[in-house]
Amino acid sequence: MQPAHGSLPHRMAGRDRPATGALAPLLFGAPADAAWFALLTGLAATIVGLLLVLRRRMRALQRQQQDLAEQQERLRLALWASDEVFWQYDVATDALESTRIVPGRGGMLAAQVQRDPAHPIHPDDLPQVRADLRAHLRGQTPMFVSEHRVRNAAGGWDWYRARGRAVARDAQGRVTRIAGTARNVSHEQRQLREHRIAAEVMRNMAEAVVVLDAQFRFVAVNDAFTRMSGYSAEAVLGQDGALLNSPRHDAGFYQEARRQMAESGRWQGEMWQRRGDGSEFLCAVQSTAISEPGSGQRLYVLVASDITERRQIEQELRYLANFDPLTDLPNRTLLAERMAQAIVRARRRQSKVALLFIDLDRFKDINDSLGHAAGDRILRQVAQRLRETAGPGQTVARIGGDEFTVLLEDLEAPEQADTCAQRLIARFDEPLRLDDHQEMVITPSIGICVYPDHAQVPTDLLKHADTAMYQAKAAGRRTFRRYDASMEGHSRRRANLVAALRRACERGELELHYQPQVSLRNGRIVGVEALLRWHSAEFGEIPPAQFVPLAEESGLIPAIGEWVLAAACRTLADWQRAGVHGVSMAVNISAAQLLHGDLAGSVRQALESCGASADALELELTESMLMANADLAAQRLQALRELGVAIAVDDFGTGYSSLAYLRRLPITTLKIDKAFIDDLGQPGDGEDAAITTTVIAMAHSLGLGVVAEGVETDAQLGFLRQHRCDVVQGFWLARPMPADACLQFLRAWDGDARRQALAAP
Repeated sequence: MQPAHGSLPHRMAGRDRPATGALAPLLFGAPADAAWFALLTGLAATIVGLLLVLRRRMRALQRQQQDLAEQQERLRLALWASDEVFWQYDVATDALESTRIVPGRGGMLAAQVQRDPAHPIHPDDLPQVRADLRAHLRGQTPMFVSEHRVRNAAGGWDWYRARGRAVARDAQGRVTRIAGTARNVSHEQRQLREHRIAAEVMRNMAEAVVVLDAQFRFVAVNDAFTRMSGYSAEAVLGQDGALLNSPRHDAGFYQEARRQMAESGRWQGEMWQRRGDGSEFLCAVQSTAISEPGSGQRLYVLVASDITERRQIEQELRYLANFDPLTDLPNRTLLAERMAQAIVRARRRQSKVALLFIDLDRFKDINDSLGHAAGDRILRQVAQRLRETAGPGQTVARIGGDEFTVLLEDLEAPEQADTCAQRLIARFDEPLRLDDHQEMVITPSIGICVYPDHAQVPTDLLKHADTAMYQAKAAGRRTFRRYDASMEGHSRRRANLVAALRRACERGELELHYQPQVSLRNGRIVGVEALLRWHSAEFGEIPPAQFVPLAEESGLIPAIGEWVLAAACRTLADWQRAGVHGVSMAVNISAAQLLHGDLAGSVRQALESCGASADALELELTESMLMANADLAAQRLQALRELGVAIAVDDFGTGYSSLAYLRRLPITTLKIDKAFIDDLGQPGDGEDAAITTTVIAMAHSLGLGVVAEGVETDAQLGFLRQHRCDVVQGFWLARPMPADACLQFLRAWDGDARRQALAAP
């Protein structure tokens, strides 16, 4: 062994180094002195000591290596058992090394080291990871903690939770290495995500979600429950579910629901609940039993929907499907059901059933003149009057518009239905009150059909009663008729007439006849009234009393009224061009034309199109049209007066007009109805004479002219002339005639002897 520089042999060699081989005697047993022996002995002892120390150190090193191996094994076991990865990050090189413990050969654990400078962290998570790392490097956090996604071997992404600390620093104290562990928490993240989704779904559900424990105490509720019940979560948690019980159910109802939940784990139904403010609501409930994760204890999950409004809507729809909302009477649907039930009972009891079909006379005119609000008030009063008159146990129904029915059961003879119809007609002689200042009389026309005499099924019962009702109208209204088979021919004729009337204008079957009007002051013809006539190619001459009501009921009257107005204006213009002057043209106007159309515009157009003068046109409106809705009537009539057109009230005396009412309207003439003229000049005419003289006096006091209709005798003429009636019209003067014949009459009138007699003082 080469001695170290500066050792003892080396120093000696510099002074008296012996010759080569001088040490041989010492090494091979040659005699030596005691110094050399002692030196050698010490050297041997030193070597032995060094060997002993070396041996002890070797043993300590072996123990340390064994301990280190055991620690490494325990670390491997800990990492393997916890499924964690050891990682270390070199700050300077930005290199990341990860060590994963995996099973090796022979059941031994092996370390799988991976160095990846590319950092396989999800791009969306990498900025946050670096931010957390910088915070730790700057000493802002005691530990680096991060949850992020790392690419796996399959190319997908796993969630890892990483923890670490700085483990090495440089001379300046800057961190150079960080080490720690990371654990795959993908399963936990999935569970956490599912939990968050479930919580978010529960929070945003429109239905209330309630969790109850096995004792039916509140465990959890969502926001919808708070909105629905008015209770906050804090107010109900730990409370018994009976807190919301409603007195609408008895205690047994809720007990039975709990029993079913406890036994079968399910309950479904509807129950009333009470809110925190005391109000009640109906909810649909579905309940399911589950086991609480972890503890295994039973929980009940209830999902509830507030169906109070939906149930109210269903009830309203059910009501609307069976009842008339205006009158609260059964409608056509419910009537058919009750008729079927009544027929079944009658068949079993050997009794009769009668259906009374009721239609209000001239209700359309009243509705048009008074307005729909007033019409609705009338219909409600009619419904009440029908209920009162029919009596308890009988079905009164409204089947549409102004049509009602009364179903009578347990009858022994058809005459009992006749008696009921008579009572109804008499009951309607009493005026209906529209408001505190106005009353109205409205009459019914009634058709009767009896089971089993006339019909066997509900549809025929209703159809035949309807047919009989139209026969009552044809008989003059305010009466009743019982069905018989011969009425079918009349019903078919009526339907055919309506169809033919629709084609009458196109075919040119409608025409106007004109009836002159004469002044009692000077005997001059001062006007004519245009009267509509219909000669059907299929049915021949149809009287106005028959087809005008059909036109009103079928909705044809506005179109026919427009045609009449235009035709009358053309005739007036033709006569004026022919030299006839000072003769006015009176045209009847319907309520629909006055109240629901631009009548002033139609009149202006009719006059301008033919060149007739407005001051020669007079429009006649019935009193029933004007007796209410005065504001609208006055407005429409004023527009006509501004055109220069005169306004006459036709059939005056048949309605309920008052002096104050007439003063509100811009009218020019009153026409006394023929019903008051017929008996004038005959014995017993006192009432009609009084009415006629009163009307004449009242009209003159208002500055209005008076026309008497239906004058047929000299006696009637004499009475009217004596009481200063202005103008008369009727068969005494002339019947209605076509335009050409009327024009000839007007030209020949000056030489007529009757004019001379009227003109005489």
